Amino acid sequence: MTIPVWDYRPELEEERAEIHDAVDTVLDSGRLVLGASLQAFEREFADYHGAGHCVGVDNGTNALVLALRALGVGPGDEVITVAHTAVPTVIAIDAVGARPVLVDVREDHLIDPGQVAAAVTERTRVVLPVHLYGRCADMTALRRIADEHGLRIVEDCAQATGARHDGRLAGTLGDLAAFSFYPTKVLGGFGDGGAVLTGDAGLAEEIRSLRFYGMKERYYTLRTPAYNSRLDDLHAEILRRRLRRLDGYLARRRAVAARYAEGLADTGLVLPDRGADDEHAYHLYVVRHPDRDRIVEAVRAEGVGVGIHYPWPVHTMTGFAHLGYAAGSLPVTERLSREVFSLPMYPTLTTDQQDRVIEVLRKVVSAG
Repeated sequence: MTIPVWDYRPELEEERAEIHDAVDTVLDSGRLVLGASLQAFEREFADYHGAGHCVGVDNGTNALVLALRALGVGPGDEVITVAHTAVPTVIAIDAVGARPVLVDVREDHLIDPGQVAAAVTERTRVVLPVHLYGRCADMTALRRIADEHGLRIVEDCAQATGARHDGRLAGTLGDLAAFSFYPTKVLGGFGDGGAVLTGDAGLAEEIRSLRFYGMKERYYTLRTPAYNSRLDDLHAEILRRRLRRLDGYLARRRAVAARYAEGLADTGLVLPDRGADDEHAYHLYVVRHPDRDRIVEAVRAEGVGVGIHYPWPVHTMTGFAHLGYAAGSLPVTERLSREVFSLPMYPTLTTDQQDRVIEVLRKVVSAG
């Protein structure tokens, strides 16, 4: 039995009729871009979160870029975030000309509020926490720090659609939030896509203009830089159908996570911590072990797919050498990058498949 680390095809089989109907709906509408399907998805996604405004954009990276632009962040400004993340988090800060200020994470993989407070300077404009793997950062502590220093918060929710902190959904805890609908995400499409969520009508209007060449009226640009960063109606209509299934996806992911927790409890692997006040979305199920590389090689040889999210902290990449972070400067981040690996996690993972993953892991880990 070969088990992929991720596979969309079983979900597609379950939803094929809905997906085809979504495509036909848009093709028959006569409007493929900035049409009724996008408007409906924006309204429904905002309503799901109990938030005021959603702006659909072309991908999660540009959701971050436009959120930062809408806040006026640019050269000379600093944005505090982490190096233990997918690289787009930091690329977005670099794209607007601001300086990424990278702080360490806690043992739970999430940004350390104490280090955020210590990193604030007179140039700091934004704190950009990453809700990594599907669990929310400590937004209570981060909100307190931001309010104390007059900072804005942009949430990176790319991996956390449906996650909650202290009862509130990810994306409703800061000033702006960026989502990704890349196919692997909790709410994924069949291509790239993203959105910005905010309760501020003015910021939402600014982002709508920025995503469409800086225009408010067609053919007249009000500001630059601006972008072509629209979520197309085909993807929006597909996402509308999948949004109706989101709570089901989350329930199935949480059931898979609970089965892993039971089956791997005594193996020596460090398993995900859900958090006392959190509801984890389990975009990924990430475990840790000091002997990671041996385990990964052996597990893959048994036909079980595993991933590593992420093998290189951002501050160690040559593309960010100009930031000046030396090896050892973010010790928890660097240690985690040597220990983490991700198990198969998706709503259609079967019990038989998961039992095989658990069986192989127990055998391989104990052999060390």
